[in-house]
Amino acid sequence: MRAEKKLLINEVSGYLKKSDYVILTNFTLLTAAEIGELRKSLAPESAEFHVVKNSSFRIAAKALGLPDLSASLTGQTAVVVGGNKPAGIAKILKKFIEKKKKLEFKIGVFDRKVMSSDELSKLADLPSFETLRSMFLNLLTMQGAAFVRILDAKVKKDQLAPLAV
Repeated sequence: MRAEKKLLINEVSGYLKKSDYVILTNFTLLTAAEIGELRKSLAPESAEFHVVKNSSFRIAAKALGLPDLSASLTGQTAVVVGGNKPAGIAKILKKFIEKKKKLEFKIGVFDRKVMSSDELSKLADLPSFETLRSMFLNLLTMQGAAFVRILDAKVKKDQLAPLAV
């Protein structure tokens, strides 16, 4: 194997080791300025957008034990890696996709599980973890309050019952 190819494969391996997920995108229609804009929007989440050669990605992914993504490695490919909030990264990418109409999800891998572009889009639509947590706590609080009202009504009914006789 040529030294240049080894260097490219090592570079892609380095990208893939940065996180537990990888999102592959097709960036064919993006300009250099738009790629810069996307990278800037990913930076607060510590995520990175890298253009890669399909053959280098295929070899690096195989060496790291990722699932076979060969069917998705056609055309222009860029990977998004890094950060510890993959759902948040998917949200940023989806907003960019909807805004520019020039980028598209190819496929993703989360904890060695392959996700289609539709699944990535659904992941991006989920509320944030903090929102889900507050919704859950609200649900628990509402149920507890309803239970207390029922108990209170029962006590009041029992107190009024002797007067009704």
